[in-house]
Amino acid sequence: MRAHFVLSEISVGLRRNLTMTFAVIVSVALSLALLGGSLLAREQVNSMKDYWYDRVEVSIFLCNENDADTDPQCSRGPVTDEQREALKAELETYDIVDHVEFESADQAFERYQEQQQENPIAAVVTPDQMQDSLRVKLTDPTKYEVISTAFAGREGVQDVVDQSDLLENLFNLLNGVNYAALGLFALMLVVALLLIVNTVRVSAFSRRRETGIMRLVGASSFYIQLPFIMEASIAGVMGAVLACGLLVGVKYFMINNFLAQEIPLIQFVGWDAVIEVLPFVLAVGALMPALAAFFALRKYLKV
Repeated sequence: MRAHFVLSEISVGLRRNLTMTFAVIVSVALSLALLGGSLLAREQVNSMKDYWYDRVEVSIFLCNENDADTDPQCSRGPVTDEQREALKAELETYDIVDHVEFESADQAFERYQEQQQENPIAAVVTPDQMQDSLRVKLTDPTKYEVISTAFAGREGVQDVVDQSDLLENLFNLLNGVNYAALGLFALMLVVALLLIVNTVRVSAFSRRRETGIMRLVGASSFYIQLPFIMEASIAGVMGAVLACGLLVGVKYFMINNFLAQEIPLIQFVGWDAVIEVLPFVLAVGALMPALAAFFALRKYLKV
């Protein structure tokens, strides 16, 4: 009997405040979609870091004859075979160095022509403008400073370049987008909470006579509050389901069927990451409105 009464009160409440309930569902859906999207974006950035940092190399560019005339760092002349072998041997003694490869100027020229074949500048670049280099693969790319400090300025070394610097701006941009999504989520969350509180207030006010009678006949506070809390929770769950649908739709249509084909170099997050986020979104969608309603009712259901 009590369960039937609670269910009937929930049904009445949802029908009475249909437009506000719809607004709650939409605002909760948007805020939770942003939350889920930001979590997946963070996972995407971490995945990209693992993928690209694993391929990052430290390049030690060696002085050539042209550099000896134009670069003060190479004023002592081009690198000699003995200097190059000594540098390579010293690099291999470092624990953080995985392996070292020598790339000649001719090999660098061939690689440049392959990578820049559509660039008009590539046609005027000559092999003597390229440099010999030592390509250093580190076990931990974040410890680039160890190599840079030890070898920058050495005789025969023109420059030490860490490729991760080229990626850092990209990752900072992606992290900035992620923080912006979290900020927008926080804003939408505030809007959703205000809508939930107002919906509960209107619902409690419209049924103040019924709740007053229930209080007079001895009904507990929790029993009186339960229909209102359930109304908010149901609206939240509906919004969460809609948010999950948005996340799945973005993953299938935008990522799998568009971005993954247009940008094959990026390993996008898989379905496993999406599936891990969905239960969290549903849980937040059920609990957040229920808690908001509970605290709002402490004030608006006093008889």
